[in-house]
Amino acid sequence: MKTYFITGISTEVGKTVASAIITEALQADYWKPIQAGELDNCDTKKVERLVSNTKSKFHINSFALNTPMSPHAAAKIDKVSIEKLKIKRPKTENNLVIEGAGGLLVPINDSETILDLIRPKDKVIVVSRHYLGSINHSLLTINALKDKGHSVAVLFSGDEHPSTESIIKKMTDVIVIGRINEEPYFDQNVVKEYADIFRDNLKKL
Repeated sequence: MKTYFITGISTEVGKTVASAIITEALQADYWKPIQAGELDNCDTKKVERLVSNTKSKFHINSFALNTPMSPHAAAKIDKVSIEKLKIKRPKTENNLVIEGAGGLLVPINDSETILDLIRPKDKVIVVSRHYLGSINHSLLTINALKDKGHSVAVLFSGDEHPSTESIIKKMTDVIVIGRINEEPYFDQNVVKEYADIFRDNLKKL
């Protein structure tokens, strides 16, 4: 069984929708280790609403923090200590989709970041969305992962921007899974359509 770790080049780039699509495509389990803020409508609940298959299971966060901030800061407000050793992956015989928090180098404490939660055998999928500065953020994220020896693929999110996508491909030589367009809405049907499109590319990782 494979583990797919979903990270982004920044916040609000479409990681949660991407996670839902990948979970649906592979009928995988889903887990978000650290949730910061929006506990009544957390990412796990959002993904669960978007996934329609009956095989996927949705595992409980290791840390559920009240404040929508970087995990290290939200943890201090909640008077808890986040440590990598306290973050236990759920036991499952199914494929597992893990959604990170924010970008790759978001701190979880004073010395560790989201990057430290990724294991050598994980298939890392970077969600890249075009905005001013996104090329820099994409290259930094991908190169940081490659420097650690991780297997990396890219999933573009939002409206197509050919020059941005082209230079990222050329300068990183990573596998491109595809693009999630700027849809009017995302529901189970839309997620399933993308899942069908991306399934083969995901299984090749």
